[in-house]
Amino acid sequence: MITKLHDTTTSKVAREMVVLREEGGAVALGRVLTLVVISDERLNEEAIKAANHASGEHPMRVIVIHTYPNGDEARLDAEIRIGSDAGASEVIILHATGATAEDPETLVQALLLPDAPVVVWWPGSDCDAPSKTALGQLAQLRIVDTHDDPDGVASIEKLRAGYEEGDTNLSWTRLTRWRAQIAAVLDQPPYEQVQSVEVVGGRVSSGVLLMAGWLKHYLGVPVTITTQEDNLPGNLRTVRLIRESGTIELERLAQDTARLRQTGYPDQIVPLMLRDRYDVLSEELRSLAHDPVYEAALMGGTVELNLEELQ
Repeated sequence: MITKLHDTTTSKVAREMVVLREEGGAVALGRVLTLVVISDERLNEEAIKAANHASGEHPMRVIVIHTYPNGDEARLDAEIRIGSDAGASEVIILHATGATAEDPETLVQALLLPDAPVVVWWPGSDCDAPSKTALGQLAQLRIVDTHDDPDGVASIEKLRAGYEEGDTNLSWTRLTRWRAQIAAVLDQPPYEQVQSVEVVGGRVSSGVLLMAGWLKHYLGVPVTITTQEDNLPGNLRTVRLIRESGTIELERLAQDTARLRQTGYPDQIVPLMLRDRYDVLSEELRSLAHDPVYEAALMGGTVELNLEELQ
């Protein structure tokens, strides 16, 4: 069910939510968080679909906010989606123009679920200091996504400058299975010290830099970043760990598979699915906690890389 309210207020939106739930037999019980999505209309529907997908695991209230402070008229329009149009969530889309758009925190406050965590998500790469924003200060977790940012080096430098505990990045979350596979291999014999690392990307993306930063920080060895042109999906192509006895190489072959090569062992084809926004958003909402490993990779590891050579 989709209900539209024109030239309204957040109190009227909240009252309409109660009426719609009572009429439809739906209840707000069991909602575990409020997800505030700050998006332009280009990413609006994709972000809502991702939130609806995540709501299957994390029932939530989703508030999508668009602000147009340069508009001539102070006005708030809203759209409410419940039932089949919202998955296991309730979706409220706010369009604020003029003076109404100048205080997004006040717009959202009346619609937050009581006693539930607040997560703010910027689906694009247009927020460099999430904790410095009014809405970011309401949140326990602040999520950005720099996966598609064309300048990975600039993106990482801006995120470092604005970082606070509780910030995270879906570009980092996409690396979880890569990191798990690499950690599993290093836990096997011969337990030799890694001497150097090579990270290969289709381009120097923020994900490639975060992978290199993670390895640099925790292994404390030289890390080289290179690029290769091909038609493979995603940004990260290959990670090579060079040891005295030989090389460990994890290389993407296709959207869902990679090849693991180790000196002295036969090649293995391992599952390594290219993760979409739906999947990684669900993962981030599982803990709602500070990620010290991301902090170490961003604030420690990427600092130790020579990013000037990559610009």
